[in-house]
Amino acid sequence: MRDAYHEELDSIGDGLVEMARLVGSAIGRATTAILDADLKLAEAVIAGDGKVDDLQRDLEARAIALLARQQPVATDLRIVVTSLRMSADLERSGDLAQHVAKLARLRFPETAVPRDLHSTVLEMGQLAQRLMAKAGEVLITKDVDLALQLEQDDDAMDLLHRALFQHLMDDRWQHGIETAVDVTLLGRYYERFADHAVSVAKRVVYLVTGEHADELGQTASAPGASETP
Repeated sequence: MRDAYHEELDSIGDGLVEMARLVGSAIGRATTAILDADLKLAEAVIAGDGKVDDLQRDLEARAIALLARQQPVATDLRIVVTSLRMSADLERSGDLAQHVAKLARLRFPETAVPRDLHSTVLEMGQLAQRLMAKAGEVLITKDVDLALQLEQDDDAMDLLHRALFQHLMDDRWQHGIETAVDVTLLGRYYERFADHAVSVAKRVVYLVTGEHADELGQTASAPGASETP
């Protein structure tokens, strides 16, 4: 019975890794769709979000069943509860990738992104995909140091997000209000996607250490924290 129980715990972890893989791929493909006005690809991303939702519902059902049957305590309870929260982060990431694809579909055959912002949006999409790939790696390896790096990596997304707003606020903006709204939404989608990747990584830190990532960071930066007694 205990072997079956731990196999079920492992399968929940495998489901989270698969969700991270799917949503990372989705944001990359959605970025291509919106920059290239690729309707077929946008439709594929939109349809593919159903698989992420199904995985999340299945993982949630299995986690709740474990709670009911096994009544786990200590580390095992932390695994189940944290997994539920991570699945919610990943499901929301999939929704955000779908939002990008829906915007591509809405503006087809035109593109929602002006040519002078293509490179910025492309960079945001690539960074979002890399962050989620790293979150997936953290889920597999349980590497706390790698998990803590994600928040620093996310700083680059924040810079890109601000760069978009600088373009929007520039007196030379000539693309109209509708495009300004589209770009504002896109920036928000990518920024939130990155936040969810960071959130997954932070939850892995809690899963492994029992401490929140912010608390570990404060401990590491405290005066004398690295001194040998």
